[in-house]
Amino acid sequence: MRRLVPFFLILCTLLLPAQSFAENILNTAWLHNVGPLNPHDYYPNEMFAQNMVYEGLTHYNGKEAEPCLAASWSISEDQKTYTFSLRKDVKFSDGTPFNAYAAEKNFDAIMQNKERHAWLALVNLIESWKALDEYTFEIKLSSPYNLTLTELSLPRPFRFLGLNGFLPDSEKRGGAHQKIAAPIGTGPWVLKEQKLGQYDYFERNPHYIPKTADTQERGNIDAVKIYVLPEANSRILALETGQIDILFGEGNFNIENFVRLSSLPDFAGEKSEPRITCLIALNSNRSYTKDANVRKAILHAVNKDIILQFILRGQEYRAERLFNPGTAFSDIGTVYACNPQKSEELLTQSGFVKNGVYFEKNGTPIELNLHYLGIDPKQKAIAEAVQADLEKVGIKLNLRAEENTLLTSLHQNGEFDLIFNRTWGPPYEPTSYLASMRRPSHADYQAQLGLADKTAIDAQITELLTTTDRQNYADLHKNVLEALHNGAVYLPISFEPDFVLYNSKKVSGFRFGSISTEILLHTLTLNR
Repeated sequence: MRRLVPFFLILCTLLLPAQSFAENILNTAWLHNVGPLNPHDYYPNEMFAQNMVYEGLTHYNGKEAEPCLAASWSISEDQKTYTFSLRKDVKFSDGTPFNAYAAEKNFDAIMQNKERHAWLALVNLIESWKALDEYTFEIKLSSPYNLTLTELSLPRPFRFLGLNGFLPDSEKRGGAHQKIAAPIGTGPWVLKEQKLGQYDYFERNPHYIPKTADTQERGNIDAVKIYVLPEANSRILALETGQIDILFGEGNFNIENFVRLSSLPDFAGEKSEPRITCLIALNSNRSYTKDANVRKAILHAVNKDIILQFILRGQEYRAERLFNPGTAFSDIGTVYACNPQKSEELLTQSGFVKNGVYFEKNGTPIELNLHYLGIDPKQKAIAEAVQADLEKVGIKLNLRAEENTLLTSLHQNGEFDLIFNRTWGPPYEPTSYLASMRRPSHADYQAQLGLADKTAIDAQITELLTTTDRQNYADLHKNVLEALHNGAVYLPISFEPDFVLYNSKKVSGFRFGSISTEILLHTLTLNR
């Protein structure tokens, strides 16, 4: 019981209400504060919270980009100039109008930090941007780009801060990157109060006018309070005891608790279609994993059936390729089926000799490190299963639990043998995700760096971003994905759905957004 005492002491403090006249307050929890919510910045800004406050010119509806802050647009014959006609009914949360001049100011801030956003292909293609008049905004590209409208819909960086949200000397500070005066957006929520280590408090944006798709989907929630509860057990306990109403988001609870609470009469657990791939990246430019046979031996050694059944409790979907089957061009290459005998044959072909438990070469056993996020119990359990499977085929695998900042650094600098990674789901996949592989921002670039055809792969990715020939577009995707699959630089584990747990007596009307970080809290109804 000693572990429960501090939780309830903290919770009693946190439950003191923020100053508000809101009647229907939805209570939830996250492991830390959501950040200052700069729309053009990254960690510690949480994407789901940025989505609550800010909107883009377009919105991804699950299939394509649709109007959002832009009512319509036209594209020039050469497909390099986009002219947006902006909605005239939109105001920021402080009551000031959203218009082309506000859009231009935001693009100034974004492009002033172009290198920070260079992982996104569109950023590198934008040549100019300007307000043509109060409600007409123009973007010119250096070459055609098939995903322009889709990437303008992403949660960051192309979202819009009200002019009063910029600091007076923001240009000298490097745009809005370093700091903002206040998170003023056009989205359904306004961040009203933050207490470091305690909570974030949002109220409805009184000026919010939903885009057409949301018009009939307004719930009765006046405010959202997100308590900071770093321990997963504390978050689940708060849900079970009625202190919070809903939990959502990757890593906010484990699969065991999802299965357990879903079976109870007062709770509901829901999951979306498969979206994001949980995988392990294998470094083709380092240590023993430079050898393609070693990488393929690892892929053939892992028993995914055990992982799916006993660790993931049958709640996720088996992954054999980089992207889930619903993703265009994803069904390529022969599956690396679990076959320990094949693993040993591949190692023998590369000149390794079995000596006792492990294969070795020149008297040195194969020894690799797998890095995972230390606070993630799912990654830890999968890592231990992979470790046991590799030992069975004669490969020693050391497990390295890392904190988030160091894990991110390893992704970027390539100082890993194996490392956990996740794809980004729609609308990034496949094309935007492939485009990001050309820069050392994530583990993908480093994992592929030792491939003999890395330069050719990157060139084909660059071509598919700008080609206007549909067949060539499809062929290039298939070529790239086949090269990556055959290069054996990814060990896909599972296709993850989005999960949510909520008190079914209190909450109704839940539906998943079109992307993982789109949490439609403004459509929920509280039954008090």
